[in-house]
Amino acid sequence: MTLRHPLSPPEFPAPWACDWGEDRYGLWMAFNYQGIRQAFRWIAAGRFLMGSPPDEKERDEDETQHPVTLTQGYWLADTACTQALWQAMMDDNPSYFKGAELPLENVSWVDTQVFLERFNTFHSSLQMRLPTEAEWECACRAGTTTPFSFGANITPDQVNYNGRYPYQDGKQGLYRGATVAVKSLPPNAWGLYEMHGNVWEWCSDWYSAYGVDAQTDPAGAGLGKFRVLRGGSWFFIGRLCRSAHRNRHTPVSRDYYLGIRFALGHLSYGQEPSGSLSGQARHGVAPARAGGQTAG
Repeated sequence: MTLRHPLSPPEFPAPWACDWGEDRYGLWMAFNYQGIRQAFRWIAAGRFLMGSPPDEKERDEDETQHPVTLTQGYWLADTACTQALWQAMMDDNPSYFKGAELPLENVSWVDTQVFLERFNTFHSSLQMRLPTEAEWECACRAGTTTPFSFGANITPDQVNYNGRYPYQDGKQGLYRGATVAVKSLPPNAWGLYEMHGNVWEWCSDWYSAYGVDAQTDPAGAGLGKFRVLRGGSWFFIGRLCRSAHRNRHTPVSRDYYLGIRFALGHLSYGQEPSGSLSGQARHGVAPARAGGQTAG
């Protein structure tokens, strides 16, 4: 069926979808590759405040808050890429912590481009890619303006980070010392798991400063030295898991806390191939029939 509401995807379900539906988080679809299922959530077009306000505790100077408009909705994976999916396509698993449902890690930005080129050669209808930094933060925030999508602070029950070093006046807690399987911890309000912690996630952008001016469909600098990573990880402290925090590494960097989360669809922001978003706006989609399962 084709959805015609302006906040809805142009086609739902897509021809590649093995199952799909609508639940309390919104629309979702999934593909199946060699028995490996990956679900994606629809993130509607809209506006949000990117970066952190000046009074946010433990913020960094490169988080200048500014309005961002995303003119196109996009599909974002509900989890980080698993080792099972990477192994199925690449016949290789570089991860330090082994497990089919653990997030892939120890991959560079360059490694991800090899995966995407190979995957899209065989499955061009998906047009899999990395999200832009703006797309990533929009999805992570899920309509919130607080330091975390869960509110003013986090606990290890919500996020896999180094709980010995909590954010602000938070209580010390569990340090797992390793990744956890995807979907081990609660999702945010848009149905996305482990956007905070577990593994840093590569974005498509070159790292560059941004100012206070409003931006539309930002895609980062045309050139640079570092690529952006977002989200924090199991190894790092609480403040680095904030929605606004920006990390960067050279494109060839690998480590056991660097992973990926995929987006789908054509990106026409002029970048290389590879009011705010309220809950009401996020879920303002035309009714959709469900196929296969009833939840993502």
